[in-house]
Amino acid sequence: MIELSITGDVAEVVLNAPAKLNALSLRELGEMDAAYRSAEESGVRALVLRAEGRAFCAGRDIAGVDPVTDDVPEYLAGVETLMRRIAAFPAPTFAAVHGACLGVGLGLAIATDVVYVADDAKIGSPFASLGAMLDSGGHALLYERLGAHRALDLIYTGAMMSGAEAVAAGLFSRAMPVEEVFDFTMQRAALAAAGPTAAFVASKRLIARLRGERLWDALAEEARGQEALRSTADYREGFAAFQQKRKPDFTGE
Repeated sequence: MIELSITGDVAEVVLNAPAKLNALSLRELGEMDAAYRSAEESGVRALVLRAEGRAFCAGRDIAGVDPVTDDVPEYLAGVETLMRRIAAFPAPTFAAVHGACLGVGLGLAIATDVVYVADDAKIGSPFASLGAMLDSGGHALLYERLGAHRALDLIYTGAMMSGAEAVAAGLFSRAMPVEEVFDFTMQRAALAAAGPTAAFVASKRLIARLRGERLWDALAEEARGQEALRSTADYREGFAAFQQKRKPDFTGE
């Protein structure tokens, strides 16, 4: 469930499906896109993204997905549409991240201007246990901030970085105790909303130009790679093992 509320000049988008760790289906990607569009149309001067429950977003909701018939390109196209909507939002955007921030959840953070994380957040690439590849722009973030060796280390092992480690490595803005992250994020958003937001948006656009097309190029390559992997035995085994709550038995095929 995606919720939107607006208080004064600050919009708040909330992921509220804690029972599934806020994992997102294709329908919910569309709901998020609509929430950001509504916030934009309202003319708010800042926006906060946060989540209820134990996790920010555990990634894609694959509980009932059959990898044989799964339309991976459609889902990843939805992810890109949403990430572009977030990145282009015409006001400063902030995210308060706690717990698992994986897959498309990581993509939401990547597309947001400023990300504050709980010390014990879990950030990384869990795809090693799925027979799939990291997506939602994760390759661009990890390579850009960590370099090739550390990025591939995380991808190969599926190891998680804590929020404190991710901030120390330059992935996100600031880490703090989980009980503080939401209030701190709201305070910073309110401060930005009361500032010269036209100047902030000008800086946001300049940073986007300096960053170039690397993120969007990575998203396109990830979509192509994920579609190719969908036909492999390891991909099918990874999905089956996840859904059956067991360890996967990969063969490299």
